[in-house]
Parts: sequence; C-alpha cells; structure tokens
Amino acid sequence: MPRPRQPGRHRRPEPLAAPEGAPALVLVVPGTPSADTRSLAEEVVSIARSELPGLDARIAYLDGDDSEFPTLQSVLAHTSEERTARYEQAVAAGTEAKEPEGPAAVVVPLLAGPDSALLRRIRQAVMDSRVAAELTDVLGPHPLLAEALHVRLSEAGLARADRARLFTVATAADGIILASVGGDEAVQAAGITGMLLAARLAVPVIAAALDQEGSIANVAEELRSSGSQQLALAPYLIGPELEAGLLDAAAEEADCAVAEALGPYPAIGKLALAKYMTALGIAPQQPQGTPAH
Repeated sequence: MPRPRQPGRHRRPEPLAAPEGAPALVLVVPGTPSADTRSLAEEVVSIARSELPGLDARIAYLDGDDSEFPTLQSVLAHTSEERTARYEQAVAAGTEAKEPEGPAAVVVPLLAGPDSALLRRIRQAVMDSRVAAELTDVLGPHPLLAEALHVRLSEAGLARADRARLFTVATAADGIILASVGGDEAVQAAGITGMLLAARLAVPVIAAALDQEGSIANVAEELRSSGSQQLALAPYLIGPELEAGLLDAAAEEADCAVAEALGPYPAIGKLALAKYMTALGIAPQQPQGTPAH
C-alpha cells in the first residue's frame, strides 16, 4: 500500500524550477576547444538542467572560433538579443510583458580553483560584450570536490573506495600531491580542498602547482621525507584548462601514478548551478554528494 503523504516538516520540499524570464547560465570553458571539451561541458550543463527544470543553460569558449565553438562575447550578445526580441514580440502581440531588467546572463567559469590569468580574460570578454552579465566565482573549494578527487583516485586504484578498512588496495597511495594550475593563489585554494581529502583518506595531501617549475618535485620530496612511500598525483582540475602533456610530465617528475582529472563528475554540474542560483539571490538547495562510509 502507498504511504499517506506526511504533513509538516516531513513533507519533501517542492522541486525548484527556473523563474520565468531568469537570466541564462553561460558556462565558459577555458583551454583549446575540442570535441572532448564540448562533450564534457554538455554533460555538466545537462546535470545543471536536471537539477533546475526550465534552466536556460548555454556553453561558451574562452578561445572559441565563433563557428563550431562560440566565443563568450558572441554567446552573451546572442543571449541579450534573444531576450530583447522575446519582450518585443510579447508587446507586439498585446500580451502583458515586463521589460527585461537585471543581467541577461550569469557567467560561470568551468574552473575548480582560481586562475588569475584565465579569470582576467573571462572578465575582459564579459566587458567587451557590452552585455549586462554577472560573473561568478570558480567552483571550489568545496567538500564535493574532495569527494570527486577521492572517486577519481579510487577509480585509478590509488585509494580505497570508502573509509571502512574492510579491505586493502595494494596500490593505495600513502601521500597525495594535489596538482593545480594558476600559481600560488590556486595552490592555497587547492590546499583547502586538500585538507578535506586528507580527512577522507587519512593520508597526507599537499597541493602543488603544475605551472610552477619545481613545485611538484618539491612536494614529492616533502611527502617522501615525512614517511610517505607510495605517492599519487591527483589533478585538482576539471580538464579543459589543462595543457596537453603537463600532467604526464608532472607524474614522471614526481615518479608516481596519476589519477584522471575531475571531468564531468556530477558535483561539477551541481556546483555550477549553485553559483548561478546564488548570483540570482535564489537560495540553492545544498548540492548533495555520496554519503561517506
């Protein structure tokens, strides 16, 4: 028999939907555009749409070509033009329409951590578009990113899948190098998520910069001198912002195994949506991850 609907605080919250006329979420993808980065971005956007029905979500490329991979400026211009056209059509049809106000779009960078050079370029592209748009912070640090890192390490056989010591993984790392891109600021931000990852794995985690000479090697030496024997490199990166070959070179430099980048892990889409909703002043439902074991 179906259970009767429970009143009061036990009722499930009503599902959210995008407000009518809400700005578009524009996910801006850094790095060299490719079929792989487009597939990744489409999956992230799909996750965001599934969390907020009615969401107008679009993909732009920081280094796009405006044919196959639209640039941020062109996506913002198109979004603004469509918004104005909808209003004008409603007025012409004699229907009651509210004149558009506020931002036409909320731009969310597809970045786990801060990269001042990339963020400067994104901010400049928003300004050059002359469209009213709001730029959010990057996605991290956040506990869900620590979960994502844990999952990527376990998929590579470099960490236990959970914290219950019911079985052993012969290749499990006893020291993690958390690899970021974006200089000192990125390393500091990665270090916050690194502390959360260290708590999950019960092993030391130290952040290092892929784009600073000697940073990876120095952290590897620090971990080994403190007693870690089997190291692993965990990219605190979504993927498109990563230069080809940089990760493999770093793993060789540290003489250790490497996990995959975060990629389109479900938390990425949920965090992008949370940034969008916060920018609009809508209280986002806290993104939920996999319960810790």
